[in-house]
This record gives sequence, C-alpha cells and structure tokens, in this order.
Amino acid sequence: MSQTAEAKSLWFMNGHVTVHLAMAEHAGGFSITEHKLPAGFGPPYHVHHNEDETFYLLDGEIRCKQAERILHAKAGDVVHLGRGIPHGFKVVSPGGARVLIVSTGGFEAMLRAASVVASSDSLPEPREPTPEMQARLAQICAENGIELLGPPID
Repeated sequence: MSQTAEAKSLWFMNGHVTVHLAMAEHAGGFSITEHKLPAGFGPPYHVHHNEDETFYLLDGEIRCKQAERILHAKAGDVVHLGRGIPHGFKVVSPGGARVLIVSTGGFEAMLRAASVVASSDSLPEPREPTPEMQARLAQICAENGIELLGPPID
C-alpha cells in the first residue's frame, strides 16, 4: 500500500489537497476533497468517463469551460461537472482559490496515485510539468477513467 492511500494531506500538481471524506470511509460512493490552488492553476482539459464532480468555491474565483460553455464562479458558487462532459478550469483570483470537490468514481484514486504526501498544508514548491510528468499523469488518469484532452484552458 502506498503512503498516499491513507494520507489526508497531499500535494497534487501545484496544489494542496485535504481529503475530508475518503470513499473507503463509508458506503456512499463519493469523496470530499478540499483543494488549495495558486493563482493561474489549471489542470489539463479533460473528461471523466465514470464520475461526476461538484465544486463548491470556498475562496477565490475560477473560470470554467464545460464543452463550449464558459462560466465564472466565485466564493459561494457551486459548479456541477457531469460525467462525459469535457471540462477544465483556471484559478483567476490573484490570491488563489480553495475549492471543495465532491466526486464519485476514480477521482480520489487518481489524486492519490498522482500525489505525494504533503509535509504541511501549504502549497508545494511550484514546478512546471516536464513531458515525463505529463505522461505519468495521463497514464494515471486513464487508469482511473479520466481522459486528458489538451492543455489547461486560458
């Protein structure tokens, strides 16, 4: 078992994740994770084939693209990203953002496989992803029903 399998505090990409409720802790089939993200953060444009995600913005603002639809969300807003709908987001607030994500399916497993155990709840040292890091993330995502479709949105 990897160290990330039980960890509650993870560094994923350039963000910090707190696992508030793991899928293994109950029979409900969902997880709740809190993501502390730096300004400008955005994952690759992607699609979840087996799960839904619902974002609740705790702090900050994001721009989100769902297929061809663009929306802006701020603290207090909820954004639902249904399975099968390509999407991505970018943190647009200068101070970063905190997002609570409720998800079903393989999202939590992907987070754990692609993260390292965090030594604090601060953001990790920022790093530009190398081609090797991008290939590893794509493989981990594919193994968990998530397909990377392109670079982060603008």
